[in-house]
Amino acid sequence: MIISIIGVGLLGGSFALALREKYPHLQFIGVDQSAVNLKIALAKGIVDEVMPLEEALQKAELNVLATPVDSIQTLLPVLLNQIPAGRTLMDLGSTKESICAIADNHPNRAQYVAVHPMAGTENSGPGAAFQELLPGKNVIICDSKKSHPDSLALVEAFLRDIGMKIHYMTPAEHDLHLAYVSHLSHISSFALGLTVLVKEKDEKAIFDMASTGFSSTVRLAKSSPNMWAPIFDQNKQNVSRALGDYIELLKRFKQAIDTQDLEQSLSLMTEANDIGRILAGIEKK
Repeated sequence: MIISIIGVGLLGGSFALALREKYPHLQFIGVDQSAVNLKIALAKGIVDEVMPLEEALQKAELNVLATPVDSIQTLLPVLLNQIPAGRTLMDLGSTKESICAIADNHPNRAQYVAVHPMAGTENSGPGAAFQELLPGKNVIICDSKKSHPDSLALVEAFLRDIGMKIHYMTPAEHDLHLAYVSHLSHISSFALGLTVLVKEKDEKAIFDMASTGFSSTVRLAKSSPNMWAPIFDQNKQNVSRALGDYIELLKRFKQAIDTQDLEQSLSLMTEANDIGRILAGIEKK
């Protein structure tokens, strides 16, 4: 089988490497606007050859669209226009409602499977891709009943074969949940990084005094703005709602500190500690 990776970055590259480990006979075609990315993808063994998008689409039985979400919106109808009958197109985008709405209006909708792996790092590009990124992680498929049974079965089989745990949601459910558990955490990290950079001009002092807690919390601030700005824009209503909830809780913490209300401060933190129970339950699954 031939698989095209359209956007040979962290997710697309890691997906290819995980599949290659499981099925060494698979052939991978790389498609990317960046010649540098394609060279790295070839050097790392992510893909076997590179070619223009139109040519790859005609050769590949499975096409993996792994570009930033604004590019997915642009490319999705183009690819559905050109994809041969019986072939499959999947995306790995971090938003789903607006992307799935575009697919819903296309006569070849059944050849498309909407996928979002719940995995990533603060790094980007094919140089950041690694085989172990996706195995063991959750993956969401949206509107599965709108996909042709053969296309859905192919995607599900590959996801399961590399060790991913499949969950099914509507696009609206996906975007609402991701606003709280993913998109908000990135905004918080960007904001923390900005706060420290604005208030602390002595960079040496930052590195000398920064604890592992600070490093782990601000790690996501190193993420690609070109990837995350379109995500925030496409999911703006849910992200704004999540931000509003977060800001209200920040205000409660600030008020408790300003008024020296130790009881309220302790109460908020004790209530927040319950997240440990939820995380422990997730890890057991």
